[in-house]
Amino acid sequence: MHIEALRVFCLSLKGAEEKMPFDDHTLVYTVKGKMFCATDVNDYELINVKCKPEEAVLLREQYEDVIPGYYMNKNHWNSIKTDGKIPDKLIKEWILNSYQLVVAGLPKKLRDELDA
Repeated sequence: MHIEALRVFCLSLKGAEEKMPFDDHTLVYTVKGKMFCATDVNDYELINVKCKPEEAVLLREQYEDVIPGYYMNKNHWNSIKTDGKIPDKLIKEWILNSYQLVVAGLPKKLRDELDA
């Protein structure tokens, strides 16, 4: 998945915002202030997505290009290599799962704001 396709997809999700809160090269996508996806805009070698712990391990076992979250909590985050071996459709599915996981963890008031 090309970085521009990542950007378009992430920003298509309801309430998603693009930020660079850590430095001038770490691009972060958030919903209601909570991160669901991140990448490095300079080298764009990995995309970080949140996962349920059991799913994170399963995906790592199933796909060689899915590794424990780089600079992230290894139990809840996976990094996906962006060299083209993982189909874009699958990457989008994992980003959407990450987004939905983050939304599910938001307080009810914030979830209701997204639904409005």
